[in-house]
Amino acid sequence: MAVGLTISTAKHLFPPKIPNHNSNLLFPQLKKLQCLSQLTSCSSLTNLLKIHAQIIVSGLLFDPQITEKFIHFFALHPSISSFNYTSSFITRYTNSLPNPWNNIIRECATGENNSPRDCILVFLAMRRSNTKPDHMTYPYLFKACSTLSSFREGRQIHADVLKHGLDCDVYVLNNLIHFHGSCGEMGFACQLFDEMVERTVVSWNSIISACVENSLFSDGIEYFRRMRDLGYECDETTMVIMLSGCAEIGNLSLGKWIHTQVIGRGLVVNCRLGTALVDMYAKCGAVDLSRSVFDRLFERNVWTWSAMVLGLAQHGFATEALEMFSVMKKSTVKPNYVTYLGVLCACSHAGLVESAYQFFHDMRNLHGIKPMLVHFGAMVDVLGRAARLKEAYDFILNMPLKPDPTVWRTLLSACYINDPNDHDGIGEKVKRKLLALEPTRSGNLVMIANKYAEVGMWDKATHMRNRMRKGGLKKMAGESCIEVGGSMYKFFSGDDLQVHYEHIFSVLDRLNFHMKMVTLDCIVS
Repeated sequence: MAVGLTISTAKHLFPPKIPNHNSNLLFPQLKKLQCLSQLTSCSSLTNLLKIHAQIIVSGLLFDPQITEKFIHFFALHPSISSFNYTSSFITRYTNSLPNPWNNIIRECATGENNSPRDCILVFLAMRRSNTKPDHMTYPYLFKACSTLSSFREGRQIHADVLKHGLDCDVYVLNNLIHFHGSCGEMGFACQLFDEMVERTVVSWNSIISACVENSLFSDGIEYFRRMRDLGYECDETTMVIMLSGCAEIGNLSLGKWIHTQVIGRGLVVNCRLGTALVDMYAKCGAVDLSRSVFDRLFERNVWTWSAMVLGLAQHGFATEALEMFSVMKKSTVKPNYVTYLGVLCACSHAGLVESAYQFFHDMRNLHGIKPMLVHFGAMVDVLGRAARLKEAYDFILNMPLKPDPTVWRTLLSACYINDPNDHDGIGEKVKRKLLALEPTRSGNLVMIANKYAEVGMWDKATHMRNRMRKGGLKKMAGESCIEVGGSMYKFFSGDDLQVHYEHIFSVLDRLNFHMKMVTLDCIVS
């Protein structure tokens, strides 16, 4: 009776369900949504294995959406998930196709949590699974090798490209050229480009970019000329690369011409292209044109602001640079390490030591930007220009980073300017530090010898010269360049091989004479 009572009570509490003909279809869908949600929030291999077990029990093992979510997890967490597990999963549930592997490699190379080293590990797992790569596999591998400067691994992957007969694929070759350029192997990069049967605009951009990155600006300009002569349409990327090259060599005429090409071709001066123009004009000394482009931009990012702030600061417009920084802070754009480099440079030119200290503090504590060696060097320059030499020396000694020769050279130059006779002894200490780091750099020895000679310390100057002679060191010839008619001309000290050598020196003599006459007139008046 007790059993009957229990059963009847149970029936009363839980009446029989009304038949639902869609229940068999509804349950798998709900389970699928649950599994997809769990996969989205999953962050460990242990949880992933549990979800995998649920999927097996639910019969959702070969569902395309589930499989895609698994692949997405492997891509986002390559170091969390076991590569063996990844390999076995992909091999079993995707018919050993390359696409899942390609997706993981791409995510490792370009995702928010990008991990270039994992790209190569995933590729090794892919090869061990006997999955054949395709033309979409290699580009992101070369991108990863470029980021890591892993020339050896990149060459091995190049061999794999040859093995699979993809050495004529333009998409693969474009990335291969970029890889060799990033590793400084311009001989290989140019050879690959010159041997290409088919080229695209991206191919030309890759080789021009490689030239610019390796300071082969003349070669980059020549490739650009060839590109135009062969009828290829320059795109936004081409213009940005060329503007970057113009900025590095200070070729204002070519930069202006490229700007006219941008306008003539109807290219939209967006944030990326606008930033390149701002940077080019600023580095070429045309700060007014740089500011004009900046003011007309509808969209600006942190690099646009930084280029303008740094450009103003480097050309002595300290007040304007700091005002620009104040306006930037009121916008939604947060400063980065380049912005603060410009701000510190402005403080140096304006002699604002206390402001520089405050900005240096704000960079770390307000914006969370970890100071780099270049920022510490900028602070040394601020203190050195203000003749606070002992303070600058102590600042270097207390740096959390090991000072490089550039930092010591900055302070040594300040010592020679503000305390040529070295009354405080700071100059001698800095000199020893610099020579300990670079004992065979002729430029250091020449600078020190010249300063000794300027203050009449002939014995020490002679000692430095003898040190150079015994070490077989030679003074590097001074170099300067000038832009005439859109072309750059380089001049070296002692070089008399120029075609118009005599005419050039005749003009310089007349110029020197006129300058002396102007100086004399000023003294008399």
